[in-house]
Amino acid sequence: MKNMKKLLALVLAVVMVCSMLTACGGNTDPTTTAPTTTQGNNENPTTGGNNDSTTAPTTTEPAKKLEYKKGTVLRMATGYNNNKTGMSFAAEVAGEGITLADGKTYHAGDLKPTWVEVQNILGITIEDKYQGNSATNELKYWKEQLNQVDILSGNTVGLTEEGVAGNIVNLTEYLDYMPNFKAYLESNPIMRLSIIGDTNTGAIYVAPYFDGVDDIERMPLMRTDWVEKLLNGSGAFTAAASGTLKPAAYEPYMPTSGKVAIDVVKKDGSAVETINKDYDAAGNIVKKMNDALAAGTVTGVDAVNMLRDYIDKAYNGYYGTNRADLFIGQNAAWDADELVALLRCVVANAQTLNGTDSVQGLFSREDANTQRRVDMYRFAGTLFGVRGLESRQDFLYVGTDGKLHDARQEEATYVALERMNAMVKEGLISSSFINQEDVKTDKMLSTDAGFMHYDYNQTQTVYNETKLQDGEKYMAVMVPVARWNDGSEKFMRFTESWRSVKTDAWGISKAGVGDDKDKLHAALALLDYAYSIEGQILMSYGPDAFIKTNADGSYVTFNFNGQQWPVIADATYAELWEKASGNYTNYARQYLGSTLAFAKSQAFEYQCTHEVGKEGAGYISTAIGLGTIKHPELAIAENPWYTSIPTVLPNTNAENDILKGYTELADNYGTAKGKVSILVDLIVGGYSGEGTTSRAETINTVKTTWNGSAYLMLKQQAYDKLVKFYNANK
Repeated sequence: MKNMKKLLALVLAVVMVCSMLTACGGNTDPTTTAPTTTQGNNENPTTGGNNDSTTAPTTTEPAKKLEYKKGTVLRMATGYNNNKTGMSFAAEVAGEGITLADGKTYHAGDLKPTWVEVQNILGITIEDKYQGNSATNELKYWKEQLNQVDILSGNTVGLTEEGVAGNIVNLTEYLDYMPNFKAYLESNPIMRLSIIGDTNTGAIYVAPYFDGVDDIERMPLMRTDWVEKLLNGSGAFTAAASGTLKPAAYEPYMPTSGKVAIDVVKKDGSAVETINKDYDAAGNIVKKMNDALAAGTVTGVDAVNMLRDYIDKAYNGYYGTNRADLFIGQNAAWDADELVALLRCVVANAQTLNGTDSVQGLFSREDANTQRRVDMYRFAGTLFGVRGLESRQDFLYVGTDGKLHDARQEEATYVALERMNAMVKEGLISSSFINQEDVKTDKMLSTDAGFMHYDYNQTQTVYNETKLQDGEKYMAVMVPVARWNDGSEKFMRFTESWRSVKTDAWGISKAGVGDDKDKLHAALALLDYAYSIEGQILMSYGPDAFIKTNADGSYVTFNFNGQQWPVIADATYAELWEKASGNYTNYARQYLGSTLAFAKSQAFEYQCTHEVGKEGAGYISTAIGLGTIKHPELAIAENPWYTSIPTVLPNTNAENDILKGYTELADNYGTAKGKVSILVDLIVGGYSGEGTTSRAETINTVKTTWNGSAYLMLKQQAYDKLVKFYNANK
């Protein structure tokens, strides 16, 4: 086991209240006692700007001991989302044998280093039963044969439904045996609220997954060097050759007259200042371009000079000759209309930007994969101020009235997607997205084909190292200004893409463990260990062999958001690039077996983020810290509109059976690979199909034919019970 010096290096501000850790791996007794260390939440945001970290209580009752036979077998159907990201090595990863940075060689079917370590620490034997599915499909596979597995992964809602039905162990009954999990929940009451399955008993059926907590998740990313090439400098923009703008389909979203005050971070990041979008002086850039298109042809050169002139006038020279800062600077203030104008400039100036006849504007990470294509409507929500499109549960959000709303039943959703469809008509969204061609981010960037998408910072900006040339730059940029209906009717920045309880989790099968107390205790011990400080490190970094240590064996640490976290070993960093091209999550899941569940720290990921990624994320982090980007709160907020929707709502078993019957509602708004999403289809082709030939007809179909109204009523009943439970127990 790791020594106390390592733990103290990681929790400087926390008074450690714990018993000595039992060295399970070296226990010669036939009975193993699980560790009972109690640590607090040491999870941290990705970007470093939001320091709302929490700590464990400084006193605690001694935990009851979980005793089980050494070598107890746990049958585990647990993994992330495919055969490569399970607990054991897939043949396509291990090949004839693979030697990792720990100096050990692994073969297909061998447990990955993280789970070898779990076996050693807890004194258990793991039998890997994972079928290589997504969480939802893994649960579906085992649902009718739960006696064959002891621990399984699943979607949080599905596992909770199975718990309510009596098929998954209620962890609340064992919290006194799980000091680390209990302390984590006590330190994060809103997290507990998000996984309560029964408000009568306070039952929790899942060990939740946190991929970072209380921080931004997805961000807009742009080829910032292209923005600079088009917008910066004095004098008029010129080009040897340019294309022409397509006929206008997109109409203004922002005002066409008056002034709009916007709070921005100063260019040096030191403070907040207020600037004005002066539409009286500059007009609305989309309207100006549309009027010019109505009068005749507009070339790419014309469009760039119109946008340059607009920026100078609308912002009264605020950006000077660095006009690109409107989009890419720390003091950025861009909105949807300005983005459309920029996209028009980009696609009409391919010769200037990449020397070809074609540039794609917006694209998704995988233009043929529904799981990634849905990011396009998520981005639409960010562009046009629509809640529910990046919800933690279905498409739900809490309105200013304190009631649940379903974005699928809201007119604003379809207005936003109509605007995206107008962008398709103008050629501003990639042809591969429209035609579902197998084109991905790496190809978009390596061939200079794509300009912008909405995604995770670390995994996408790593392409600056592997796919871009010197002078080229793909960077996260500020979220846009939009009118968000939080009750103030202000134009502001807001992101719904906020880290909370993930939609995947692990649970213990009642039929699996049965009356075998050894299995039950071993399973509880495993889940509890994962929420200790040691467990969080192991589940994020992998074993000590992959972490940099001092001469005395303690970790080398660095300051991550005010707390000390380990530095990865040099060999690990080199291997990350060699085997996963710098993609932290791919490396961790495919080779180490970490980052599959539980409380993942962003500290490892931050170390692997490209410098360009750190730059853009740093801008956003500063804006969040200074309050110019607002976000959901992990609490029952004073203004309910800011309340983060819980990942689970405590519907009864009978209610869950009814909800499962609303198959058309779920099937038409799919988010997984190969599924149908009418929201994506609407972006691509507008309204079509039976019951969806117009905005009004679509909403009516959702509410009536597809049982949306009944769905919302049942969810509202559960939410009301949850709020009542929270208020009574906070």
